[in-house]
Amino acid sequence: MQSIYQQVLAQHRGKLFSNLYPAQLVEEALRRNEATLSATGALRVSTGKYTGRSPNDKFVVAYPQLEAEIWWENNKRITPEKFDKLYQKALNHLTEKDLFVFEGFGGADINNRFAMRVITEFAWQNLFIHQLLIRQYDTGWEFPADADFTIIDLPTLKADPEIDGTNSEAFILVNFEKKIVLIGGTHYAGEIKKSVFTIMNYYLPKRNILSMHCAANKNHHNETSLFFGLSGTGKTTLSADPELILLGDDEHGWTDDGVFNIEGGCYAKCINLSQENEPQIWDAVKFGAVLENVVLNENTRVPDYADESLTENTRAGYPVSYIPNCVYPGIGGHPKTIIFLTADAFGVLPPISKLTPEQAMYYFLSGFTSKLAGTERGITEPQATFSSCFGQPFLPLRPQVYAELLRDKITQHGATVYLVNTGWQGGQYGVGKRISIKITRALVEAAVNGELATVDYVEHPIFGLMMPTSCPMVPASALNPRNSWTDKAEYDRMAEKLQKMFDENYTKRFA
Repeated sequence: MQSIYQQVLAQHRGKLFSNLYPAQLVEEALRRNEATLSATGALRVSTGKYTGRSPNDKFVVAYPQLEAEIWWENNKRITPEKFDKLYQKALNHLTEKDLFVFEGFGGADINNRFAMRVITEFAWQNLFIHQLLIRQYDTGWEFPADADFTIIDLPTLKADPEIDGTNSEAFILVNFEKKIVLIGGTHYAGEIKKSVFTIMNYYLPKRNILSMHCAANKNHHNETSLFFGLSGTGKTTLSADPELILLGDDEHGWTDDGVFNIEGGCYAKCINLSQENEPQIWDAVKFGAVLENVVLNENTRVPDYADESLTENTRAGYPVSYIPNCVYPGIGGHPKTIIFLTADAFGVLPPISKLTPEQAMYYFLSGFTSKLAGTERGITEPQATFSSCFGQPFLPLRPQVYAELLRDKITQHGATVYLVNTGWQGGQYGVGKRISIKITRALVEAAVNGELATVDYVEHPIFGLMMPTSCPMVPASALNPRNSWTDKAEYDRMAEKLQKMFDENYTKRFA
């Protein structure tokens, strides 16, 4: 039986570019007018109307043998028959196209790596995934005769929902039986990256390995820390700290031996990126990096990171090795400190609080952050967003599978868990102010270095969270969020409202 790659090659008649280096891919992308070279040297691209992931267009192929294990409340079904027809449609589509192939790995642990062959229609998308996954020439790892998984990305192939069984022209089809992901109708390269994560989220727990939507770094005592959080909560910013050693900014696995990065690159949100607040990310946007939907000055081609006219979800993709103090491939020991990040736009959660094991499970399964008033039509005040395990869109299995693995590993290795609010205080969004990155960094540094282990704590009367009463480099008054509100009664009302949202979500889904 032919492999997926053999089937592609048998159908293909165009040029095939295999495992090009970044400079070659940049040349091809510019020659084909796919991108513009920015003043920083990074390749700037526009992804058209799809400027973010399209969760409503992602499907898992529903084979009977998967029925009991897939979390179908979270994953849309498509039949094997519909998949086969779209796959044949894809083979017909790519016949005369030039194609770019990248062969690399998901997983820095040599015993738990997955060989990923990514076939793309555009050179810039191949550059993107080349920089985001683990590369053969960096590791000396030999790619096997056949991939563990094949991802085919054809942005100009559009589905017909009435015929193909999709929800729109865009589609992301994950086939765990045939070990292929088929992407079409969207130019957004993040779909490739997150497809790899979805694959790892399916297979790693079967090996008793916790797959995690988190950043990871080490301090100079070689102690590992994890940073869980949804987009915009600060995973990349806080993990890329000049005082710490970066393992990775987004996806990791936790084995019996320690933590490993699933990726070989970073995918930073760069709206309002500044050299002052995020110097390492700022410097990483150079030749070989990819800027998605960042507006450039028409004449100078200098990026305008404050311009959100195309999207608020502007992104920069670059190799983790572009961060000066990094470990690549990213391997670390068992985490000593675990940080749950949340951007609370209600302005009521403490800037930092220490969690009991029971609270850690509660907040992990809840996966809270909040949408801001004004970011979507009809939203006039903050909206609570709950995403289980801080990564619900990428979970093929039920969240309890990941939560139980986390509980067991925390118990076994004695990690301390903190909840860190990178959102607002002094009032909700539009009234209060966002907690400064300087204060958040000081709190995180104190947690990671063990300085919060010896201070006194006081219990929050509504959330039941333990708040430190002191922290180096942080005013004591800033540690209790109620102090920052002028109207204390309004603070209590808003805090009780958010706690009720937490309880209703948890009771509905997990009680």
